[in-house]
Amino acid sequence: MTTPTPKGSKSPTPKSQARPAARLAAVQALYQFDMEGTRLVALLDEFHRHRLGAEIEGLQFAEAEVAFFDDLVKGTLARRDEIDALLSGKLAEGWRLERLDKTMLQILRCGVYEIIGRADVPTGTAISEYVDVAHAFFEPREAKFVNGVLDAVAKATRG
Repeated sequence: MTTPTPKGSKSPTPKSQARPAARLAAVQALYQFDMEGTRLVALLDEFHRHRLGAEIEGLQFAEAEVAFFDDLVKGTLARRDEIDALLSGKLAEGWRLERLDKTMLQILRCGVYEIIGRADVPTGTAISEYVDVAHAFFEPREAKFVNGVLDAVAKATRG
């Protein structure tokens, strides 16, 4: 199994795009972790050596801020139970995390981690960035869902 690939190709990006690239890569790494059970050390090594900034099958992946990528992946995994509890509380009645698309779930988990674990990132920036990640994989309706859920989590946790 491979990690999901966003719609369209990504061209090389400037340094200002290093964090957005790290977010996208973190979602892909979390997806791979969930689907394949890849050990964290091996997963990070694979992304560092073969994905971040690499050209794969004719697609150029953006250079990512590696320390930020690592924190997103490690932090999301370390706080997964807390994150899942926050997410579960914001889903519509009758919905459970298990019903969500696997890529969608990783976008939400990573977004929640950034909201609760990265006080240095403004709330609006975190939400907007994960809406953008959602646009890479989904239609606008699903991106609006990401916006709504992350906004609700942010209001409950950041005030």
